[in-house]
Amino acid sequence: MTLVVAVAARHSVVPVEMYWKSVFPNTPMPKALRNLLPSSAAAGNHMKASLADMINENRGVSGIKIYDLPNSRKELADGNVTANKDVYFFESKLRTGSKMNVKEVTRKASKIAFLPRRVADSIPFSSQKFAQVLHYFSLQPESAASKMLKQTIQYCEAPTIEGEAKYCATSLESFVDSGVSMLGENIHLLSTEMNRETQSQEFIIGEGVKMTEKSEIVCHKTSYAYAVFLCHSIDNTDLYKVPLVGENGTRATALAVCHKDTSAWDPKHLAFQILKVEPGTVPVCHFLARDTLVWVSN
Repeated sequence: MTLVVAVAARHSVVPVEMYWKSVFPNTPMPKALRNLLPSSAAAGNHMKASLADMINENRGVSGIKIYDLPNSRKELADGNVTANKDVYFFESKLRTGSKMNVKEVTRKASKIAFLPRRVADSIPFSSQKFAQVLHYFSLQPESAASKMLKQTIQYCEAPTIEGEAKYCATSLESFVDSGVSMLGENIHLLSTEMNRETQSQEFIIGEGVKMTEKSEIVCHKTSYAYAVFLCHSIDNTDLYKVPLVGENGTRATALAVCHKDTSAWDPKHLAFQILKVEPGTVPVCHFLARDTLVWVSN
């Protein structure tokens, strides 16, 4: 099956860039999105490579970074609280000098790119049409790739919790549309930034921890054959930009979110096991994954 993907010479303007400029004429496209522009690879090879990348990037990790989702009813690892003890923390930890293990910040961002909207919109994306999804990608129902695709679709179709608005963006254009529809055009995009790659996960919080604007939409990169973001807004959250300094000189500005109201969370959520608190009692914080993007109001 031939998949038509927009191809452009290097440094030339592609349709998705034109779409970005039509919405944000005075704002350059952020690097985090530019890195996800459609590949110029041949269509068939592009899709095969994406499926292989999806499996390799997520070995040992369930579909989306589950602990990023407050309504998750699954745990990061069954009963493995010790191994994940630094995933969640109290808001008081976000102060200069605190030592943090931030493996999600140092994990390399997914390489899987967007498809143009006209292509993405032509591909089935629903549980009811999952047989067509498998046929489209020539996958067996019990394959690892099949299970990842199904899980992502189920996350996108899952009902929202109280105070949550949710949308799955299957193209860069729909990613932009979802941000504008929820917050308006007077918005900008935040992402984790690092001055270099590192395998060291130990960092110290530097000076200048800053709480950002109150209105935000968090967009999680999911595991799929092409870039799909699950974007959602949650009431009663604070978003922080956190400067980090590593032992080897690595510097980063990471994004951390603190959920003020966890009363609707599953009581078995991993956060409560780690922090030894009950739902709805204290704010619960965590760093956002490297490839998580956040829309915020200007």
